[in-house]
Amino acid sequence: MPQGMPQGAPQAAGVLGALQQFKETPTGQRWTQQNKKLVRADLGIGGTPVLARQGSMVLYQGKVDFSYKGAGFSGRLVGNATGQEMQLMRCTGQGQVFFAENSTMLHPIELQGDAVCVSAENVLAFDETLQYEVRRIEGHGIPGGALFTMQFQGTGTIVVKTHGIPVVLPVTPTTFADANAVVAWSAAAQVVVSSQVRMRRNSYPGATGESVNLQFRGAPGNFIVVQPYEI
Repeated sequence: MPQGMPQGAPQAAGVLGALQQFKETPTGQRWTQQNKKLVRADLGIGGTPVLARQGSMVLYQGKVDFSYKGAGFSGRLVGNATGQEMQLMRCTGQGQVFFAENSTMLHPIELQGDAVCVSAENVLAFDETLQYEVRRIEGHGIPGGALFTMQFQGTGTIVVKTHGIPVVLPVTPTTFADANAVVAWSAAAQVVVSSQVRMRRNSYPGATGESVNLQFRGAPGNFIVVQPYEI
């Protein structure tokens, strides 16, 4: 051993040493959360395609093909307040695809024959093995006239994105949530649009100041997921 060389395993130095803490997390699973804001799908595991929000791919490795499709009514899904279409891309092949969007927090949720409703604005990606149905929640005061949700059922994973750390709450007879804050809820829960008059932060001349809330009803065991976010 050369003089002056410390004993034990050598320590990584330089650029690679500084970036060691951010190394890819391999697990051999179909979905792997790399960090709080980045997930990886291994298309070779399971052999079925992934549907993801167009533009959410940040990197891919291996042989992966991308095709584009719409979702929902007449091949498109209209956003909650923007009126823009939600376009899905279909990812097929034998490689790995990394997904993220605007540094939002990502939460892979695995379904095993059960069902869940997710706000369309909060859906990032999901296994094509899942059955999904686009639903409208209509009510007075909702921008664009309706909120769009996606109900998923079957076996597979959904990646849900949130602004900040979400919280899961049980549905009670008096559970109300701001429509912008709601992320997901149990499929068995009933949703009713409710309006309250108050002065919003972004009120403007001529605005009513009316806020759209959703009331949730259901038997014990039902839940909702909300994020710390409001427009």
